[in-house]
Amino acid sequence: MCYLIAKKFGDAGCVALQTEHGQHLADFEEKLMQAVGYDKIQLVTISRPSAYGEYEPYHFFETEQEFEEAVKSL
Repeated sequence: MCYLIAKKFGDAGCVALQTEHGQHLADFEEKLMQAVGYDKIQLVTISRPSAYGEYEPYHFFETEQEFEEAVKSL
């Protein structure tokens, strides 16, 4: 298990999705980066949100679709 984090450069907080490592995650990340670009959004995979205070506050989403919509609106 891991968490995919999306953070807009210069803003406080992030959006997060609990997920699993693997090819599906890599493909999903690539799809997101192609949609939003590399200049305003940072995507990071982390193991424990509590270990990464610099991304707080976290806004967790239950589904990939909800997460994708939130990332696109950052």
